[in-house]
Amino acid sequence: MKRGDFYRVHKGDKYDPKDYRVYLVVSRQLLIDTQFNSVICAPVHTKYENLPTQVDVGADEGFKHDSAIYCDYLASIPKHLLTNFVSHLSNDKMQEVNTALRIALAVE
Repeated sequence: MKRGDFYRVHKGDKYDPKDYRVYLVVSRQLLIDTQFNSVICAPVHTKYENLPTQVDVGADEGFKHDSAIYCDYLASIPKHLLTNFVSHLSNDKMQEVNTALRIALAVE
């Protein structure tokens, strides 16, 4: 498992109306490599409003539909649920995610 990996997760968030959702792993690699049992992830939604905390993704990232990574709606997902690998985000897009996370968390 690596930072920047997308996984399809069954009921990653109990409040999500969808049975499955794709999540992007955003935890630092040092944490991912430990025995800590969960990682921080950002969900991917097909609806988006071009907010500065959303990063667009699409066919280049392995998606059927244009979508967005929601960096202002983070979730702690147990590692054992992250088994259905989808794709890995490019370095350029990961930089966009880093910027969106800084905005979402008000980190300068």
